[in-house]
Amino acid sequence: MEIYSRLRAFADSWMLLFLTLFFVGVILWAFRPGARAAQAEAASSVFRNEDRPAPEKEQQP
Repeated sequence: MEIYSRLRAFADSWMLLFLTLFFVGVILWAFRPGARAAQAEAASSVFRNEDRPAPEKEQQP
């Protein structure tokens, strides 16, 4: 039971702090000014073939 108590104390203190800082870091990284171009490209990638339909694959018997 000693190991469980130590791991529980670690998870309640330092791991909680680490995961909170990691979450804030991911949010800041996603909303950084330099990411706007990558996000716009990802958002419009679905419509790349909108001017003409994608070619159909040939059906082989």
